[in-house]
Amino acid sequence: MLDYLIKGGTVVDGTGAPSRQADVGIRGERIVAVGKVDESARQTLDAAGLIVAPGFVDPHTHYDAQLYWDGYATPSSVHGVTSVIGGNCGFTLAPLKAADADYTRRMMAKVEGMPLEALENGVKWSWETFGEYLDGLDGRIAVNAGFLVGHCALRRYVLGAEATERTSTPAEEDALVELLRQCLAAGGLGLSTTRSSTHNDGDNNPVPSRAASEEELLRLCRVVSEYPGTTLEAIVEGCLKGFSDQEIELMAQMSAQANRPLNWNVLTISAGQEERIAHQLLPSSRAREIGGRVVALTMPIFADNNMSLGTFCALWLIPGWHDILSLPKAEKTAKLRDPAVREEMVRAAKGTAFERLADFSNYRIGDTISPGNKRYEGRLIPEIAAEMGVDPADALITITSADDYRTVLWPLPVGDSAADWAARRDLWTKEDVLIGGSDAGAHLDRMLGSPYPTRFLADTLRGRRLVSLERAVQLMTDVPARLFGLTGRGQLEEGSFADVAVLDPDTVDSGPARRVYDLPGDSLRLTSESTGVERVFVNGQPTIVNGLPDGGLPGRVLRSGRETETVSTR
Repeated sequence: MLDYLIKGGTVVDGTGAPSRQADVGIRGERIVAVGKVDESARQTLDAAGLIVAPGFVDPHTHYDAQLYWDGYATPSSVHGVTSVIGGNCGFTLAPLKAADADYTRRMMAKVEGMPLEALENGVKWSWETFGEYLDGLDGRIAVNAGFLVGHCALRRYVLGAEATERTSTPAEEDALVELLRQCLAAGGLGLSTTRSSTHNDGDNNPVPSRAASEEELLRLCRVVSEYPGTTLEAIVEGCLKGFSDQEIELMAQMSAQANRPLNWNVLTISAGQEERIAHQLLPSSRAREIGGRVVALTMPIFADNNMSLGTFCALWLIPGWHDILSLPKAEKTAKLRDPAVREEMVRAAKGTAFERLADFSNYRIGDTISPGNKRYEGRLIPEIAAEMGVDPADALITITSADDYRTVLWPLPVGDSAADWAARRDLWTKEDVLIGGSDAGAHLDRMLGSPYPTRFLADTLRGRRLVSLERAVQLMTDVPARLFGLTGRGQLEEGSFADVAVLDPDTVDSGPARRVYDLPGDSLRLTSESTGVERVFVNGQPTIVNGLPDGGLPGRVLRSGRETETVSTR
């Protein structure tokens, strides 16, 4: 007898093959039948008129801490995500010496926007080794979750407080190598690192991996080659500003010397920027020349995100902006009122991934603090500026300064033309480009990328229709699963794990972003509900019913070499 029978749905199997009407039989953790199924089942779901697809795989998340207090990884799971990859950008919570827990919490609060109160109240921080961290998630998660080993954690463990200040000695490098071996043997999915100047710790010092030599980094990559089912992820300065020749060579060498794919985040795409995009894909072409593979992540939607001139967010990452935005209020206001300063701020953003954010007229006012500002909530800056009779930048500064710069600012989409979306569609066909990069679990009060699967499907079915339904599903299931070597996942076929999303094609979508105070310590985050997500199964058990968490915790920790297979670059 089957445990579950999903009857009469439209199966989109993740391979890109044409959809077909079929039944899906589940027994235990596996799909045991796809087609005409007559076997009886303990529970039968009538899927007539519904899409039955593999669960979605999010290749770039930071759920490392949240899974300890929220095993459902919300809101990703309510949007059909069944597998997540964490430990990105060089940041993991293990290995960890007890004395370094406070440093790690404050670093994660700064670089990844995880509220410090949530980190302090929602996690016990009781592990030391990477294996103990992974073991702590067994039996308490409703998604499958794998984690890269963060270069910052390795260096802090070995070099202590000096990890942010200098390169490693030969003896320390040997210790880093041995520590990484232990982490990978325990199930770490590979190595992640950052060399970006946007990443500073809680003391505003460069995070530990930024102090590493290239030789240290390459030696660690060679260690990754020794372990099956592993991979690489890296953030360098050029991910945002444009790669230097040195960065292109370094990324290619990292992949080639590890004999593993390397992915980076995030490639922004707009029409008329063919030269910039071609340049950002040079690490991929160089890697192929020397036996490696480098893949750029890109998003198929505009992620909801808000900004503030008073609290750390993406605006503070624009070159030169941090020094101005971190000034005391009076000095900040004087600087921002100076047209020459504003002109330089806009110039500094040119050619970076943050260029659109430097357009002061491109915002809608969100939540405000001052009673006099309440009338501006929900309104566009140009409209308000015209009413005030001032420049849009001056209108924005007037409003935000009255709120002690705590005003919530919602940037409007830029690059939303048919030509822009055609350029993105064309890039999605490239083997060097992968859909993903939600950053789910990070920047919790500022950004919401986790609903991208349902929003992309809504756009595919009822919006721009840039790709077929079959291709859209493939891009979010089998393609990322194959990049990470997830065994038995990403396709809906006999013998695969029963990670399944059952969706209503007429309504599948994401609701609007909402600000809620539901994290440990009553901390703030953005979230959104899904629509049209009828059921989600993980390893054969229901986890989401009618868009809400409702079930057990059947997720598995995706340990390298056990839940993953090697994806060679050659």
